[in-house]
Amino acid sequence: MRIVNPSFGIVPPSTEKKMSGPVNWREDPMVLFSNSKPNGKELLEGIRAKLSGIRRIDNIDYVFKPSASQGATPAQLDEVAGKYRIALLAIAD
Repeated sequence: MRIVNPSFGIVPPSTEKKMSGPVNWREDPMVLFSNSKPNGKELLEGIRAKLSGIRRIDNIDYVFKPSASQGATPAQLDEVAGKYRIALLAIAD
């Protein structure tokens, strides 16, 4: 059986968000988001350390899913979308 959703990927006009200009990779708030698998935190810490050579890091935060076997909570996704302009995701093992 093949199920096709013709509206997949189309954002209703009332929920569209406008970006306030291009992303500034050296200054904009960034989140390092872990899927909570083993070594995810270590991977993100290494990325943050490398980023310190090219950008400010005082506005780089970490977010961790509750469990590797569960999706991020709606509250986590809302917080990330509202607070950060850049998100790097870690999928580690």
